[in-house]
Amino acid sequence: MNRYQSIELAGWNLIVYVPPSYHESDVRFPVAYVQDGGEQFDHNINQIEMLFREGQIPELILVGIEPHNRNDEYTPWPAASLLTSYPPFGGRGRIYVDCVADVIKPHIDATYRTKTDRANTAILGGSFGGLVSMFSSYWRPDTFGKIGMLSASFWYEGVLDFLREQSAPSKEQWLYMSVGSCEGIYKRNAQRQMVRNTVEVRDLWLQKGFPAEQLCFELVDGGTHDAVFMAERLPNALKWLFEGKKLLAKGEEQPNRSFIPGTHYFDLRSTRSGRDYRLFVYVPTTEAPSAGYPIIYSLDGNASFHSIAEAMRLQSRHPLGIEPAVIVGIGYDSDEPIVSDRRFYDYTELADPTVMRKRPDGSPWPETGGADEFLTFIEEELKPEIERRYTIDRSRQALFGHSLGGWFALHVLFTRPEAFHTYIAGSPSVWWNDKSLLARLPELGERMQRGEIDAELMIAVGSEEKQLMVENAEQVYTLLKSYDGHEMRLAFELFEGEGHVSVVHPLISRFLRFMLQRKQS
Repeated sequence: MNRYQSIELAGWNLIVYVPPSYHESDVRFPVAYVQDGGEQFDHNINQIEMLFREGQIPELILVGIEPHNRNDEYTPWPAASLLTSYPPFGGRGRIYVDCVADVIKPHIDATYRTKTDRANTAILGGSFGGLVSMFSSYWRPDTFGKIGMLSASFWYEGVLDFLREQSAPSKEQWLYMSVGSCEGIYKRNAQRQMVRNTVEVRDLWLQKGFPAEQLCFELVDGGTHDAVFMAERLPNALKWLFEGKKLLAKGEEQPNRSFIPGTHYFDLRSTRSGRDYRLFVYVPTTEAPSAGYPIIYSLDGNASFHSIAEAMRLQSRHPLGIEPAVIVGIGYDSDEPIVSDRRFYDYTELADPTVMRKRPDGSPWPETGGADEFLTFIEEELKPEIERRYTIDRSRQALFGHSLGGWFALHVLFTRPEAFHTYIAGSPSVWWNDKSLLARLPELGERMQRGEIDAELMIAVGSEEKQLMVENAEQVYTLLKSYDGHEMRLAFELFEGEGHVSVVHPLISRFLRFMLQRKQS
């Protein structure tokens, strides 16, 4: 029996699929409208029917809509072509979406046994088809309650600007997004931003308050921008949109639910140094304050980020808890918590080899001296990128570092105190380069006395660390306290019974309150 029925309606060619039980009962079925003539479901209809039989996807009607000119009908507004040999994009997407909602859908509802409400009506597509499906969520939320975006073309001119200005889609909708990690990597035009832009759209919607439990985002390792890959994602999209669940492959275990909601990562290469960084980001689910979120930049992001993010989620839940803040862990592409060679360069000034003691294991010191270059990356590349993606209160920025990261935090405070408002130096390696850090204290002290410093500093150390570490941390705090008339808020914490590594976790809780504790009225 032919699975598909062809319909010509007002100049549109439609391909309609009805599920196996359609002719065996009188029940009504949900409907999914699929762009490009249903290309995505036609490629794997056997798999979809198997999933129907297994009960993994509810049976539904699929309607494929053949476009007349997808570059016109699937684009939201006119734009120049990416290639001079091609015509410009027509931008007739709104006309197309209204036609689906007001012409095609009523005909399908009148011809087939459908569930007509928006909660049972989806619109999906791949590439430009995914883009116009996304715009359906804004243009016709009265009609489409489920939106599937398979490798959606979020690179299209003006789309990110539009989404940054708009609210998130309606909270009554369900959204599915997928993109392959290799999409656009060989392009030299705007399509090169496929992955990055898709991630940003996801983040924007969550930041603007769209319920995380109603949005499924899949970044598929090795996925490429082609019809086969998009068709492979369609069953997952249908499962999520109509069941609120993801598909499991044969033999696949239940997914790990220990991930922290609101977290993700992206990679960023410094255009100045050519060095690559992995940025771990947590964004609160609450709406950003009018001034923007406070923000914490944490060094050694591979080791520290998830602990800080989980502490933030827990301690900011109650109205009397800490204020929600964005957290950015600055790390590296590594599974190791501490990436020694990279951090030695990024977190230090160039050391005089004649004053450096031997390392405990006798190995040579890694390359050093990149602190100022690293700070320039943070100030001129990382911060603008974060502020482009999220609403940030620039007056409430914090820098947290531990050990050599603690040395770096003090180095930034002593040399460019305006870079952050809050500095947390955990177990700072003051000993580095024969305590050269201390030579910068007098200049900072003079600025403190003149009231030029608008900053706060917490120094912390564990009582079970080497005596030199404890004494050095106390020394820096004492010297800063000695400047009369200073305006800097200072705090010192000695954590009893904690060593050089174990001190990090109690310090996290303490510095979050130091920076974000709500003032009682």
